[in-house]
Amino acid sequence: MHVVKVFNNNVVLARDHSGGEVVLTGRGLGFGAMPGEAVTMERVQRTFVPDAHQAAEQLAAFLVELPPEAIAVAEEILVLARERLGFALTQGMIIPLADHLSFAAKRMRQGLVMEYPLGAEVAHLYPDELAVAREGIELASTRFGIELPRDEAVPLALHFVNAQFATDDLSRTFQMTELFRQIFLVLESAYGHGFDRNTINAARFVTHLRYFFVRASSGKQLWRISRSSGRRSGRPSRRRIAVPNGCGLSWSSGWVLGSPRTR
Repeated sequence: MHVVKVFNNNVVLARDHSGGEVVLTGRGLGFGAMPGEAVTMERVQRTFVPDAHQAAEQLAAFLVELPPEAIAVAEEILVLARERLGFALTQGMIIPLADHLSFAAKRMRQGLVMEYPLGAEVAHLYPDELAVAREGIELASTRFGIELPRDEAVPLALHFVNAQFATDDLSRTFQMTELFRQIFLVLESAYGHGFDRNTINAARFVTHLRYFFVRASSGKQLWRISRSSGRRSGRPSRRRIAVPNGCGLSWSSGWVLGSPRTR
């Protein structure tokens, strides 16, 4: 493995044996290193492989801006999340986690406290992700030597949810969370009473909604069985359902969800 570019004493862009570019980090890794020289492998602590959404130099630039202690604790949290959540989380998650934790610590030192209005929805919809995120915030507080607010776990949990979409765009996760909140409002309006969103039945319902959202967002819909012919149709149903006034629930692809029709 050879050095391509030195960003600072701790971050180096290198080319591996297959010719691909990777970003390497390690204390003192870039000190005195020159392009074309062999990488001092015993100093390498972490290897980051860029993906299709992010160039190697952009990845390296992000790492330069992040404190080493934030990267280290983000890596610990990522290991914890992989063990607890049971789905694949790539090493690319380290950067957004470290970035969030770094700014959270900076805000606390400046006496600034962020408010996260989706806190209640995240607790109801993503309890597993939130539980891991809260452990992560406690771990970061210990490592940084500063007490981070408990609510900082909310955006951390959304990063875990977002990872299931294989994208860096958190806006889709916020859209999904708001959509689920509105769906519960529609159901409560239709049936005339509230629902306990902490029950196992609510959790199962949300799980199905999440998979539906992923499929709908990616265009990978399930086949629909025609009641009249028994044949599979390649186009999803577009039946519209009446929505109670004030719910404001709409689906950009043409779906509209609402209360069941009365017979």
